Amino acid sequence: MSGANNENIINALPQEAAYNLSDVFKTPPQFEAITPRLLTKTLEFKALEAGVYRVNKTAKTAAALDIFEERRGKSTAVPSGYIDYERNPREYRLECVSTIVNVDTRVGDIYGSPYNQAGEQLNLAMEILRERQEYKLINDDGYGLLKNAAPSMRISPIKNAPAPDDLDELLSMVWKSPSFFAAHPRAISAFLRECTRRGVPPVTADIDGAALVLWRGIPIIPCDKLLVDGRRIPDKKGGKTNILLIRSGEERRGAIGLYQAGLHAEESRGLSVRYRGVDDDGVASYLLSLYCSAAILADDAVAVLENAEVGEYYDYK
Repeated sequence: MSGANNENIINALPQEAAYNLSDVFKTPPQFEAITPRLLTKTLEFKALEAGVYRVNKTAKTAAALDIFEERRGKSTAVPSGYIDYERNPREYRLECVSTIVNVDTRVGDIYGSPYNQAGEQLNLAMEILRERQEYKLINDDGYGLLKNAAPSMRISPIKNAPAPDDLDELLSMVWKSPSFFAAHPRAISAFLRECTRRGVPPVTADIDGAALVLWRGIPIIPCDKLLVDGRRIPDKKGGKTNILLIRSGEERRGAIGLYQAGLHAEESRGLSVRYRGVDDDGVASYLLSLYCSAAILADDAVAVLENAEVGEYYDYK
């Protein structure tokens, strides 16, 4: 072609066409709702054989035994008595969270490379069930740690935002071997601002590959299941939430998670995946069941800072 205003045109294979024949790198499906679930990794769990966990306690009206102390020159009868037990101890029963995954076998046959379609669907479904498990460990009406903490173990912030004094108050309540705090990430952020304001920045430590804030040597576990105004992802800067301090472990009379042991087709702790067959339309079906619960073995195992404000900010000098 000629002429001052004419441009040279190169007749070459365009990128859009070449892309169709290229071998691009593919990833498994990414699910943004999946969280680290540090709470379920940190809380001690106990396997159950029969699906029921009974917590026997002494009766609240039980009198302490009189103790004999021998005094020189005095003869006194040794006192006797007994320590009474609760007549109807609480029993924790495992709850089942289930879902069914369907996969067209023809889709798996044709599009089974590089990733197994059924396998990826099952992996995502298991992640969703684990997310639900962590939510129920906190919020379930029957056994959730937040809902079942004793009334005597609940306090409000001294002001509005969660401050060092508030966490110290929780430590004075769960003073026998506290294991960890649990708080929404926004609550942790609000607490750090209060620490910065007071000039007492807490230290951090690497725990299982996660950099966690420590207060008085106790890790603060981020958990978005401790909701802010009823939401995992707040839609505004402010909002109210709760912070837990937990002593974990059966031997320490703390809080523990519960799961069913010895499941058929067990995939992981308390989770089974059962293949249900293929129907006449070529759809393969899988039943996923997760058995979970939690128990607070002593009232002083869980303390709650209620209605802490996460939306206070400052101009630091």
